[in-house]
Amino acid sequence: MQLAFSSNAYLDMPIEQAISRVAGFGYKGIELLADVPHAWPAGLLPVQKESIRRAIDSSGLKISNINAFMMNAIADPRQPYWHPGWTDPDRHYRAIRREHTKRALRLAAELGAPTISTEPGGELAEGQTRQQATDIFYDEIMPCLDVAAEVGVTLLIEPEPGLLIEKFGQYLEFAERVNHPSLGLNFDIGHAYCVAEDPAEWVPKMKAHTRHYHFEDIAATRVHHHLVPGEGAIDFDGVFAAIQKHTPGIWVTVELYPYRQQPDAAAKAARAYLQASAARAGVELA
Repeated sequence: MQLAFSSNAYLDMPIEQAISRVAGFGYKGIELLADVPHAWPAGLLPVQKESIRRAIDSSGLKISNINAFMMNAIADPRQPYWHPGWTDPDRHYRAIRREHTKRALRLAAELGAPTISTEPGGELAEGQTRQQATDIFYDEIMPCLDVAAEVGVTLLIEPEPGLLIEKFGQYLEFAERVNHPSLGLNFDIGHAYCVAEDPAEWVPKMKAHTRHYHFEDIAATRVHHHLVPGEGAIDFDGVFAAIQKHTPGIWVTVELYPYRQQPDAAAKAARAYLQASAARAGVELA
């Protein structure tokens, strides 16, 4: 099992520097943020792409996933990365999300990343029903899935507390409707814990869909705030054992974006705790 770290904890430094830091702490992979200041696809010049390639090659890391969920570049005042959402009532505004996703898919293909992750719909607007939002999400994501198939990258939906798809059952219902081979699941264990779905119990249930994992801890209150593993209530030993049994070849990426003031300390502490947890579960963690 291989461990990666998300560059979204390193928003105050260039991506090349973040790559070097993550490699220095012993991680095997990095999740690349398709957003400012790292790799916003709409503004990424060829010379910048080449710089990322060189940094990845010299570090020895692999790209575990491209995070196309966050859209800080748009700077929506309501929330810095949920908007524009897939289900925004304004078709022109939500088109920004759709076209960003297409660009992120093409970027992933250029850089050799196997997957990108995106938000699971969006916040329900005032007066908008779940059915209306689901229909919009379907219509918007289908063209992106065709691009995913064209470039050979899997598009992952990441269930998120507070958004259209929060729970795995909701994901399964939507995935059945979509019925597209380029759709997959980004299984975030912290998000599952927030909505009272035990991550270890859901690993085997979702193994046919899961293509990537996000790891972070969550407090016993189940409030959605990412913590360094070991500082919350999640049973990582049990999660490791379940993943090893059912989906051992899938990347595990630590996502600690709230720690941008101390990303190095968070990355080091997370890896140390997860190495110990994996060992207790009898799992070899690279």
